[in-house]
Amino acid sequence: MSCYFRHMNEVFSEAGIEVTPDSKKKVDRIIHQIVGVEYKKCPDAWSKVKEHMATDASRAKFVEELKSRWGEVS
Repeated sequence: MSCYFRHMNEVFSEAGIEVTPDSKKKVDRIIHQIVGVEYKKCPDAWSKVKEHMATDASRAKFVEELKSRWGEVS
């Protein structure tokens, strides 16, 4: 689970998300939903996350979506 989290500290910070052992699974599920990948398919999710963050505009949209969805569950 969340094999790509170590690469996303800046994204989490921008979204106002503190990843803790308790929140990690929720954040991971949200990311899988955003990128449209079945939960627990980490390599596929990471590939899609990179696509979603390929440009500044798409990265900003991804961060906002993550922030919004996190606000709904936290």
